[in-house]
This record gives sequence, C-alpha cells and structure tokens, in this order.
Amino acid sequence: MLSVMAENTMSKIGEHRVLIVCAVIVIAAFLFSVLHVNKAAPATPQTGSSPASASLINEISSIPSSTFDQVGVGSASAAVHSITASALILNGKPEVFYEGAEYCPYCAAERWSVTAALSRFGTFTKLGISHSSTVDVYPGTKTLSFYHSVYTSQYLSFDPLEIYTNIPSSSNGYVKLQSPTPAESALVSKYDSTTYLPSSEAGSIPFIDFGGMYLVAGASYNPQVLQGLSQSKIASDMHDPSSSVAKGADGAANLMVAAICKMTDNQPTTACDQMTQGLEGSL
Repeated sequence: MLSVMAENTMSKIGEHRVLIVCAVIVIAAFLFSVLHVNKAAPATPQTGSSPASASLINEISSIPSSTFDQVGVGSASAAVHSITASALILNGKPEVFYEGAEYCPYCAAERWSVTAALSRFGTFTKLGISHSSTVDVYPGTKTLSFYHSVYTSQYLSFDPLEIYTNIPSSSNGYVKLQSPTPAESALVSKYDSTTYLPSSEAGSIPFIDFGGMYLVAGASYNPQVLQGLSQSKIASDMHDPSSSVAKGADGAANLMVAAICKMTDNQPTTACDQMTQGLEGSL
C-alpha cells in the first residue's frame, strides 16, 4: 500500500514538473518573439527622399576646377554675409551647419551648390534625391537631400538638418523629418535674424552657417533655371560653364568655397585657387 502511494505521489510530482517546464518554454518563446519583432522592425520616419546613385554623386563631385574658374560668380547673388561670432567647431574641425527642408524650393536649388562646394574639400556618401513641393513656387524642383548623408573631410565638418519632408501632413504643413538639438535651435534663433541678416533674408531656409564666420539664408540664385530638369541633367549642366544651371549653381558654389577657404586657411590649394582667393575679398 505504501509503495503504491509513493508511486502515485512521484507521478504527480513528475506531472507538475512537466507542466512547469512547458510553461517556462511557452513564456520564453513569447518573450523571444516580442523582442525579435521589436528588434527587426524599428519605427522609421516617413521621408520624401530615396538614395542617390553613385554615378550622380560622382557627377557632382567631379566638376573640373576650370569650369568653376570660367563661371566665377556667374548669376549668383553675393549673399554671403560676414559675421563676428564664436567659431563653430565640430569634431575638432571648422563646421558648416545647414538647416533646410525637402519641400522648400529654395533649399532645392541651394543643395546643388552646397554639395558641389563641399565636394571640393571632402567626400559625400549616402546622399538622397528628392524634389521640392509640387504645390509651392517652382513646383517639383529636382534636388538632393542631406537626410542621413555622410560627409568626410580632413578640413571641415558638415552638420546638415532636413527638418521637414516634401510629404503633406494632415495639419496642412509637411511631415516632420528631423528635429534640431537645443544648441542647433539656439544657433538658428540667434543668427537667422535681422540682427545678422537683411530683413528680406532673415528667418529664411535654407540657413547655412560657415564656421561662425559667414551666413547664407535663402537661395543664392534663381531656382527657375532648374525647372523641368532631372537630377542627372542638372548635374550634367553643372559641367557646362555656358549653361544657366552652371552660372547659377556653380556661381553660388564658388562663393561658398571662398567662405570655406577662409575657414580652412586656404586649404587645400586645389579648392582655394587664385580665382577663389580673389572672391574672398568680396565676402
């Protein structure tokens, strides 16, 4: 009788152990599935850009010095404003700070110049392609996007910010893309103002700070010259000094290069050539 009771007791204990083990396995499987799903599908912001091809990036970064020299200022306005401010430094190098938005037609025009200018001092990867708003002035202007772009240079740092996409939102604006840090917000609030810029430019985007030495707000040339052109056509025309695109985009780039050369003490000499140094005195 005792042996039968002992066998029954051991059997029940075994059954309990099996149930416990099964419960642990089920819980572990559930937790693994939750963690796996969360890790595999992180939330990503909606963006109006897509990756630029390597050939497009190469086209923009390989504009010959002779083309820039022939264009000079071109049709660009001398809208680079000198300021007296604390040096803007990032990662131990002079910093170019850019704030724009993908919907903005003036940003659309200016990105071609910014990219061409910075490409004379370093290398871009992971650039995007995009277009300005289709319901704004200069609708659907083809452009680049600095969202998640990577820039490498031994001479300077680049800190770009695209604050909105070109995608309409339910609030009659555009979908938010990136948010400035408190320091970036303070920078824009202080310098994108009538204290440092003409009233016709203050508060505009794109806003660009060149090392705490120079400011640009708004487009430096007329975006109209880009109307109806594809990204590849724009990049190609930037190689032709007689084109209206080169006179606008390359001319603006030359003014930016002159500002950057003041930041880098005229290094490298391949960018800061005689023509560029001549422009420095006009800034």
